[in-house]
Amino acid sequence: MASHPSRRLPAHVSDQEVTRHPSNTASTERHDPRPLAALDPHGLLVLSHTLFTCAEQSEIVRLAMRHVSALGPYHAEAGYLATGDGLSRVPSHDAGAPTVDDARMKELGEADGSVSLPERSWSWAFGLRGVGGLLGYIVVSSHSGPDEQGHFLLSTLVGLTSAAMSLAATRPAHHDNAGELSRLRAERDTALRQLDTMRSKLHLQKTVHEALARVAARGGGEDAITQALYELTGLSALVEDRFGNLRSWAGPDRPDPYPVPSSTYQEEMLRQVAREAGPVRVKDRLIALARPRGDLLGVLAIEDPEMTANEHTMFALDHAQRSLAQELMHMRELTEVELRLRRQLIDDLLEGTNETSAYARAEAVGHDLQRTHYVVVVHWPGNAADDAFTRAVEQATATTAARPLITRRGGRVVLLTEARPADDAVHAALAHELGTPDGAIGVSTHCDSPDGVPRCYQEALRALEVRQNSRQRSGTTFFDDLGLYRILGPGNDLRELEGFVREWLGQLIDYDAGHDTELVETLSRYFDCGGNYDDAAAALTVHRSTLRYRLQRIREISDRDLTDVDTRLNLQVATRVWKIILGGRR
Repeated sequence: MASHPSRRLPAHVSDQEVTRHPSNTASTERHDPRPLAALDPHGLLVLSHTLFTCAEQSEIVRLAMRHVSALGPYHAEAGYLATGDGLSRVPSHDAGAPTVDDARMKELGEADGSVSLPERSWSWAFGLRGVGGLLGYIVVSSHSGPDEQGHFLLSTLVGLTSAAMSLAATRPAHHDNAGELSRLRAERDTALRQLDTMRSKLHLQKTVHEALARVAARGGGEDAITQALYELTGLSALVEDRFGNLRSWAGPDRPDPYPVPSSTYQEEMLRQVAREAGPVRVKDRLIALARPRGDLLGVLAIEDPEMTANEHTMFALDHAQRSLAQELMHMRELTEVELRLRRQLIDDLLEGTNETSAYARAEAVGHDLQRTHYVVVVHWPGNAADDAFTRAVEQATATTAARPLITRRGGRVVLLTEARPADDAVHAALAHELGTPDGAIGVSTHCDSPDGVPRCYQEALRALEVRQNSRQRSGTTFFDDLGLYRILGPGNDLRELEGFVREWLGQLIDYDAGHDTELVETLSRYFDCGGNYDDAAAALTVHRSTLRYRLQRIREISDRDLTDVDTRLNLQVATRVWKIILGGRR
């Protein structure tokens, strides 16, 4: 049952609604064309007629006991009549019912109370009372305690039974007492009016349940939920994310453009609403939070500037919020599963996987591997490859092409995307998002089938490595543009490369190792700077004269002529292999 709205807002019921739900039972029976089963779903109206025409109190109790199961998942365990000697059990037709301890019933002292029964989670002795006091008991059990509606129905049955027993008891002795008979009739009419009110309330609640059940049966969705809520309440309904951005609207007067509150106001509003157990009025809105398992996933609201919302409105909003919470949780779970499957797919593609299986798995997650792809590797020093960094990379690489497959490896983010990044556009977007340009991106050549992905991954790594070891360490490097470094890429014979390096740099490498100098690094920087003394000295953070001295020592130790074109080319290639391929070792 929905919580009563009086805790948070005044309930205003229009004249039209009063006309729609009259309280006079006789008028309802006279004008409502629906069958009696629809008007009296629990049969209490029919039972009341039978009870009040019965002259025997024991028969009244038996009739009431037989009707208990019609009110819900309840069972009448025993019935008692109050006599001068105590309580007398009314014979029951259910011989297999658990035994009620008569001594325990006497201990109740004419009060209602719990009765312990085997295999029953809940059992309760309802007192049947009249003007003179206790008339008897009906003991009811269930596998779980009744809800608010169940309490009302059981209490109504007990009230009708008590009134009928009072009438039966007073009929012989006070046949001419018209005043007492009138009072009993008034009790009956009150009970019937309560039953009619409950019938109207249950009808409205059934309408809400059926409308939202239809939404769920058709696949749900935020738009379907807001439309159903609008039709149920007549008030515009909307869904926002936790930041106040509109996700769905149903009904008139939608603002355009939609106003987005400040983050400070939004957080304060959410805290205010979260303190309450149900829908809360905030200015012209009634707001309910969709937060399954304690996670705030969305905000459901209805526009009510005239404050016309009543208990039915609150009930509909509360139940729509539950449907929305289930829908948003389902969407989150699907997203998490999809992300996991997409990440597993790209991880397997990078390592090498069965082509047929790769196509099938890609299709299952909505990715077309039949198209040309590129591998992109992103590394940003100082930024851990966490979810936030991954999202930033995914947003920076977003284009009109399909969504990329993305994963994290060794502090880097790796993407398999249909779109070849445009020069430094991705790097510039990431630099703006992360607040620093000190990052590098490597991009492979195109890949036309899954079995080429591992090769392209190595190409992207090589492009990234060259960029990070170059003079300008930040930016984007494409494997297509590596030139000579493509020859020195993965797949070459490492022993031959090592032999080449030893041939041209061996003496300098050994000298550096034995004297703790940096002659090879000096030569590498000298070539990187195009043979410019000033630039090379600045790159090495040494004086120009120091650079000249080192170059002279290099000529002496290596016995190489640095002015010879072929010698310079081989030495420059050797220093690049030493630095890029061999990592500055040997």
